[in-house]
Amino acid sequence: MITDWHTLNREPSLSGLYVRAATRRKITGTTLPDTGLRCWVDVDPKRLAAYRKVCAFADNGLLPPTYPHILAFALQMQLLTAKEFPFPLLGLIHLGNRLRVLRPMGGVNRVRVSVQVQNLQPHAKGATFDVVTSLDDQLGPLWEAESQMLCRGVKLEGEPAEEVLASTMALTEAARWQAPTDIGRQYAKVSGDYNPIHLSAVSARLFGFPTAIAHGLWLKARTLAALSEHLPAANVEVAVQFRKPVRLPSEVTLLASAAGSSGDFQLIGAGDLEHMVGHWRPIA
Repeated sequence: MITDWHTLNREPSLSGLYVRAATRRKITGTTLPDTGLRCWVDVDPKRLAAYRKVCAFADNGLLPPTYPHILAFALQMQLLTAKEFPFPLLGLIHLGNRLRVLRPMGGVNRVRVSVQVQNLQPHAKGATFDVVTSLDDQLGPLWEAESQMLCRGVKLEGEPAEEVLASTMALTEAARWQAPTDIGRQYAKVSGDYNPIHLSAVSARLFGFPTAIAHGLWLKARTLAALSEHLPAANVEVAVQFRKPVRLPSEVTLLASAAGSSGDFQLIGAGDLEHMVGHWRPIA
């Protein structure tokens, strides 16, 4: 698919995009737009420091591997609330995320962020698509990722083809932490992602959840912070699938294989409830 790239002079304002998201509740089609958005974005040291604190990343001089999602969030919001995008943003379900750190992300102050949507596929509960994001600096490609999203109620022809991640290596407990009641609000402040299902029990109930649930990308970030000594700093791909949501508050346990160029991990809750499964691998 050839993407029609639009270059923005500055990041979009999130307040207007949230108003647009709140007023769109209907599925308007079954074709993804071929439009992509690009914009140069500055790394704000204060916002980065706040993100490190919420996600437990040490300040090692490198951008956390999940931080580019924060830099891209406003562009993603603009793309997913555009008239040409056929699905309502509120109600989309984040099924998985795959990121690749192509080069060490040290000394990164300004990047060009690119976002687009691709890979519309049938699913047992509707349809999935990927939000594709990439970062370039002055030297070229730096980081890239795909987030798989589910829109319920979409009907597409064809058989669902779902990839299932599963741990194949021996896992031992690597970390354990609390996901407090307000972690959704804490993460929203540093990410800009004020999805109601993460903010409070009251707002989550409007979308069918009995309590607020943790952001999937916070779970991935918190996991990679705990595994910082396990993974290489670059030339690495980290893929996760989100299984059962983490209801707030909760205690979660991270199981992981030994440090190395490849590994597996699993995030579980009480009663061995599987919340997230993933792996890291060298980039082919």
